[in-house]
Amino acid sequence: MAPVNGVNGGAGGLILSFGEMLIDFVPTVSGVSLAEAPGFLKAPGGAPANVAIAVTRLGGRSAFVGKLGDDEFGHMLAGILKENGVRGDGITFDVGARTALAFVTLRADGEREFMFYRNPSADMLLKPEELNLELIRSAKVFHYGSISLIVEPCRSAHLRAMEVAKEAGALLSYDPNLRLPLWPSAEEAREQIMSIWEKAEVIKVSDVELEFLTGSDKVDDETALSLWHPGLKLFLVTLGEKGCRYYTKNFHGAVEGFHVKTVDTTGAGDSFVGALLCKIVDDQSVLEDEARLREVLKYANACGAITTTKKGAIPALPIEADVHALLHGA
Repeated sequence: MAPVNGVNGGAGGLILSFGEMLIDFVPTVSGVSLAEAPGFLKAPGGAPANVAIAVTRLGGRSAFVGKLGDDEFGHMLAGILKENGVRGDGITFDVGARTALAFVTLRADGEREFMFYRNPSADMLLKPEELNLELIRSAKVFHYGSISLIVEPCRSAHLRAMEVAKEAGALLSYDPNLRLPLWPSAEEAREQIMSIWEKAEVIKVSDVELEFLTGSDKVDDETALSLWHPGLKLFLVTLGEKGCRYYTKNFHGAVEGFHVKTVDTTGAGDSFVGALLCKIVDDQSVLEDEARLREVLKYANACGAITTTKKGAIPALPIEADVHALLHGA
């Protein structure tokens, strides 16, 4: 499917996502444990790849940089990026390692449990010398998570890509996307997530991640601001159906969410991030204008909400018309 004309009409600055793309296996029946599931449907996923597709669905330009297995699943995933209009010239294939798999079960409340098969998976084996530096330098926004920090050589590739993007003037966007089962320990996860914290200019965390990173059980302004750093332009805390809180150097506040019938929360945060990046890639002055920023966050909240109304991340990512319908009650 070609990108649908929307925010930037397929034009505008390039938003580059760095990290993992994998296949989620989702039970055919909701509300059961992995052991009880009678069968599974395969759903392409991986937060950075979801963000890249969220961008093109809304009419923006995006590229994905990462490594896939040179196997059926890896080529399938590369094909899905291409079908969705995401540039794939930052993708490499590993002949020795498989594409990562994750078994994800939706509990009765729509929340998720994960079991990963990555030992090691191809995405973990991306080397700094395999990076497409020309592509990275052409990005206006460089977006990443923390899963690529877990092991070498991918960690070094991540740090190198971030450095190259920053030198070329890209806005650095970070969504840690905590997946505790992948880390050796909670302490290691916290330490590594925070090790690159001060480099990012836009950071989005969920309420659960805020509690994890601060060690506090409160989701309030004081707790959020304890994670503020001077280089930040925008810090966001997403609150699920309650919307989000935002913090900038000069103002902070909250934007309410949308009430929809939630089927599956997978990909909602990625949809939110993709929408936000689409709206700021060509005009960062939005980050200094509270009224305009609130409009952008309302739009991003709508995108996140729509994504929860269908199973799987990528199939549920909205196009501009879907968002317009929710915002204007069409």
